[in-house]
Amino acid sequence: MTEPTLILVCKRPAPGSGKQRLASSLGSEMTQKVAEALLACALEDACNWPGPVVIAPASAADVDWARNLSAPIPSPVMIIPQVAGNLGQRLNALDQTLRAQGMEQLVFIGSDSPGLDTADYAAVCAALQHTDIVLIPALDGGVVLMASRCAWPDLSALPWSSDQLGAALIDACRTARQSVKTFGHGTDVDEMEDIVGLVTLLQRDSRPARCALLELTQNILFTLKIANA
Repeated sequence: MTEPTLILVCKRPAPGSGKQRLASSLGSEMTQKVAEALLACALEDACNWPGPVVIAPASAADVDWARNLSAPIPSPVMIIPQVAGNLGQRLNALDQTLRAQGMEQLVFIGSDSPGLDTADYAAVCAALQHTDIVLIPALDGGVVLMASRCAWPDLSALPWSSDQLGAALIDACRTARQSVKTFGHGTDVDEMEDIVGLVTLLQRDSRPARCALLELTQNILFTLKIANA
């Protein structure tokens, strides 16, 4: 199957689960709300994706939850839970599973990069026609999108969740003799400063889930301002 497939790698939002750097500033309850709003943005992208979609929840226990998430998506959707291991091991396993089913062009996203838009996805899919690996780097040194038309090299030893990830990922792909293209810069939401940055990032974004995230962000910042006055 040469049609690009979108893979949403996600974790079920829950108090005390994920985004712990953000939780240290916002608390677990508000962090969960942010995680839910971010996930809604990624699902918004999945709903607009023109080809097959895969939702990859963090564990098999969340398959039913992920299946409910997929209900509004008009394209064919597969639910494939992640295996145990670090993020590199999980991505390699997903990649191998999907390629064994005949999928060739795979576009991986997480649930915390609401700045991705239609133009980004179109550019990635166009680049995949002549490049092995296409990446959108994050401003913090990571990546917000990973796309490939061939199997990923071993990703298990990469410095995940560090500002060295992007460079290490590029080196690993080039060492495996894969061509790499990067373009633009994206923003993921991990720290309080990223929440502040959402106001500017989403100010002119008319997509419903982004509008809801912007409203939540503005409410959070207003509440913190009052509390610190």
